Amino acid sequence: MTARHYQFAASASLIALIFLGLGWELWWAPLKPGGTWLALKSILLLVPLFGILHGKRYTYKWTSLLVQLYLLEGLVRATSDSGLAQRLAIVETLLATILFVSVILYIRATRQAPVEKATSAN
Repeated sequence: MTARHYQFAASASLIALIFLGLGWELWWAPLKPGGTWLALKSILLLVPLFGILHGKRYTYKWTSLLVQLYLLEGLVRATSDSGLAQRLAIVETLLATILFVSVILYIRATRQAPVEKATSAN
């Protein structure tokens, strides 16, 4: 697969994670009826969206750290919640895993070879 495929997978999973977080905390299975402030966790994912869509390598690097928070939340809520919230947590875990793996693979696919790096530094 090419860097373009990894970029598409990262973009799609990030956008899906944003919509999942908003839908989960506002309508589908909020902690309190009527929605909760936990929906703001999805707003945080808008920060790397522009860089991911445009293939900015540095954004991919720090997004690999950020997405681990969503992976952790999904794992915790998948084991502690029940019903619809548990199923949504499993989906969040899957999307966060896809995002993490595609971000790492994109970083690997776009890194410079050691010879290229040495010549570009001079």
